[in-house]
Formats: sequence, structure tokens, C-alpha cells
Amino acid sequence: MTTIELAVFDMAGTTLNEHGDVYRALRQSVEENGVEVSDENLQTWMGADKVEAIRSLLRLGGHAGDEATVAASFDRFRALLRDFYAATPPEPLPGIPEALAELRCNGVKVALTTGFSTDVAGPLLEGLGWATGEDGNLDAVVCSDEVAAGRPYPYMIQRAMERTGTKDVAAVLVAGDTVVDVEAGAAAGAGVVLGVETGKLTAADFAAQDGAQSLPSVAEIPQYLGLRD
Repeated sequence: MTTIELAVFDMAGTTLNEHGDVYRALRQSVEENGVEVSDENLQTWMGADKVEAIRSLLRLGGHAGDEATVAASFDRFRALLRDFYAATPPEPLPGIPEALAELRCNGVKVALTTGFSTDVAGPLLEGLGWATGEDGNLDAVVCSDEVAAGRPYPYMIQRAMERTGTKDVAAVLVAGDTVVDVEAGAAAGAGVVLGVETGKLTAADFAAQDGAQSLPSVAEIPQYLGLRD
């Protein structure tokens, strides 16, 4: 395996425990329009750009998914998520801060990508005390509204490579807790693509995606890369 220079991780469900509030907010913001969101369709669109997820879930529920409704539903999603996060603040999943620090200490840059827009992700990370730069614990953060299209397209991963000066995609590891995380990693041609089982999906679920590898948690990635005994 090529030496990994950049690890790109999803946020909610992968590095952060946000108590399922993204699922709740996404479902409620769509169902308030009088459509039903199935568990299967909700899972399919988790991890994707939230505007696109709302549009698709509306249409899957029989709604026209017109732009005015999509925009209003996205505003409602953001408001709900702010309320949910205020009531129960997100927190790092066990072992994640230590794993991120260990990766960076071993020369592996760390980037987060997310289906959140910048105005949602920024305050969330600030509340955790997570920041980019030499004094922070991250090298880059890329949000879905900073690229032409979110997952399963590879553009956020490519932007993370750009921001960290990573030239060789074979030296990139991508990990996330949803199908679209894995699909985006594969679309980018990342050297290592992993599902992690800290969200709703199991090892068997990931294996069904063209035999994708999985780990119980991002916390195990330093060991996976041979950075610890």
C-alpha cells in the first residue's frame, strides 16, 4: 500500500456523535411538507449534500420538489439542527481526538468533509474547539456548498487534496459511515476507502457495496496504517 499522506473523514457519525440529530432534522424538514420519508430512503441520502438530499427525498415521497419548497425545507433543516444541537451538543466519538492527533504526529494530514453547508459546519466545529492550521487539530475542512456537487461525487475529497497540497490520490485514505462516503472515495480513486461502523451501517452493509472494507471506528485507523503496535 502506498504511504498515506492524507486522511479524509466525514463528520457526523464518523468523527462526531451528534446523537442522530441530522437524521431527525432531515426527516422532519421533509415530512413537514406532507410526504413520508422511509428509513431506507433516509439512509440512502445521509452523507449527501443536504439540499440535494431534501430535493430527492421530497420527490421520492411524491412531491414535485420545486426549488421554493427545497429552499424553505433547507432553512427549516438548519433551524431544527441548531435547536437539536443546542439541546444536546455533538461530541467527538470515543478515541477520535487521540486518533487525529496520532495521524498528524506521524505526518498524515487530516481533513474533514461534510454534507453540511459552511454556515452549519463552522459553528459546530467551533463549539468543539476544532480548527485548522498548525495550532488546530485539522489540516482542512470542506463543506458541500464549497464544491459543484457533494457526495457521491469526489469533489470534496479533491478540494481537500488541493488545500493540503496532496498530489497523489493513491496516498489518500477516505473513511465515512454512509454508502455515499464510500462511493465518493471510490469515485476519487483514493488509495484506501473504508466504511466505519459508528453510524447506522454494519460491516455486512459495507461489504455489500462492491466488497468495501470497514472498521469499527476511525479510532482504529492509526493501527490499521501500522502507526502503532
